[in-house]
Amino acid sequence: MPDNDNQNLNSQTLVIDADQFTFETVEDQNGIATVVRFKVENPEVKAGDVLLILSGSDIHFHGLIGKIEEGWAIASDRHGSMLAARIH
Repeated sequence: MPDNDNQNLNSQTLVIDADQFTFETVEDQNGIATVVRFKVENPEVKAGDVLLILSGSDIHFHGLIGKIEEGWAIASDRHGSMLAARIH
């Protein structure tokens, strides 16, 4: 049975400027972060929401937030990420 407390039927998009995005790389491919872990301080952000990281009008990461535990979220963008794999 799904954990309905951690999912949202109406997803929203969390937009963050690339210069302001602090994350840890969970998985990478050729030095590009494909799965990231980041701190979530907005209690309205839920699993199923979309994480969008922008630098100006360039999309650096566009992925689904898969889960949130103890204030930390995991999101993945396995095909279009442009984030360098490292701890920021």
